[in-house]
Amino acid sequence: MVATLEVESTLTDRYQTTVPETVRLALRLGKRDKIRYTIRPSGDVVLTRAEAFEGDDPVLGQFLGFLAHDITRHPERLLSVDAGLVQRLQSLVGGVEVDLDAALSADDE
Repeated sequence: MVATLEVESTLTDRYQTTVPETVRLALRLGKRDKIRYTIRPSGDVVLTRAEAFEGDDPVLGQFLGFLAHDITRHPERLLSVDAGLVQRLQSLVGGVEVDLDAALSADDE
């Protein structure tokens, strides 16, 4: 039978916590590493080390974080895309084929 190790940490007034040393060691976490939280339908939360990809763009990541924060704070600002706009876009680019693996030309860089 596999033993389960349980550890605790406390939330501060600002909802921050220190990751316990046993968890940091188990996940091989260092300073500035990212943590991923997976919330299961049962309500259980699984904590894992978020792996950074070499192609990750820190500026894009910050922008996406900003968008996620703004959407969370102001969901009423979200608007759906209407069918008319979708049809217009398809009429403009519907037949265009794109090779996402092709190198960019000097003009596109």
